[in-house]
Amino acid sequence: MSIERTLTGRASRHVLPNGIIDTQSHIYAPDFPAMPGGPCLPVGMPDEKQYRQLCSWLGISKTVITVANAYQRNNDCLLHVLQRFGIDAHGVAAISPNIDDKSLTTLMDNGIVGARIMDLPGGAYDFSYIKDLDQKTAANELMIAVQFDGNTITEKFSALVNLKSNFVIDHHGKFFKPLELNSIEVDRLKQLVDRGNCWYKFAGCYESSAIGAPRYTDVAKIASLIADYAPERIIWGTNWPHNGAKSQEDYPDDMDLLDLALDWVPTEHHKRLLVHNPAELFRFA
Repeated sequence: MSIERTLTGRASRHVLPNGIIDTQSHIYAPDFPAMPGGPCLPVGMPDEKQYRQLCSWLGISKTVITVANAYQRNNDCLLHVLQRFGIDAHGVAAISPNIDDKSLTTLMDNGIVGARIMDLPGGAYDFSYIKDLDQKTAANELMIAVQFDGNTITEKFSALVNLKSNFVIDHHGKFFKPLELNSIEVDRLKQLVDRGNCWYKFAGCYESSAIGAPRYTDVAKIASLIADYAPERIIWGTNWPHNGAKSQEDYPDDMDLLDLALDWVPTEHHKRLLVHNPAELFRFA
């Protein structure tokens, strides 16, 4: 099986702002093997060169690179890629709550601004680590990227609402079972956003939508609600290289996904979504 990733194409239907920040990408490099416990490396080794082509097409000027699940708790590839990107990229790493201060300082000196909690199969650190991790990240002004089955948000709410760190709910909340807008789960999401240290990420709508392409209307209604409710707390990411695509037919068009996200957000908030909010959360000057 092979997938040819689309790295160029039509222009956006929207007027894109300068300085777009992609807050969710995974970049791979040769000589960094997959670690036990995680998924295999993606087909075709989607690398820095391909990603830079994508950035040129979409108008991305800065990026947040998240450690891939394939590498589990090993951040070596992430640090390698960050070094090549320099000041145009920051990283979200797999960080143990028990990391020593010297090791954490090394990560931060090399562009790491956040830690990843992935409470789904293949994740390196699941939700059970979040309370202890928060002690470490809050003390060092690091954020936490949290990904979990959104339909479990009520049982996770107590831990989330008490986080001291800035954090982002990944992938539109990842509600695998469709919700009504007046549901307790959506209320809990709004309550988290109300705290002032919680952001909501537009990325990978195809991963949780039960309705699917081309409009992902189940994801769209919650995303639009949060965009209207708290435009200062929304951010966007490509989720490149779309590792869930198992065939060429499944592979999404990145400009279609960007335009769709912008369709869900009032035009006056596009710059917040793509530039100002991510710059604040991920500490870009």
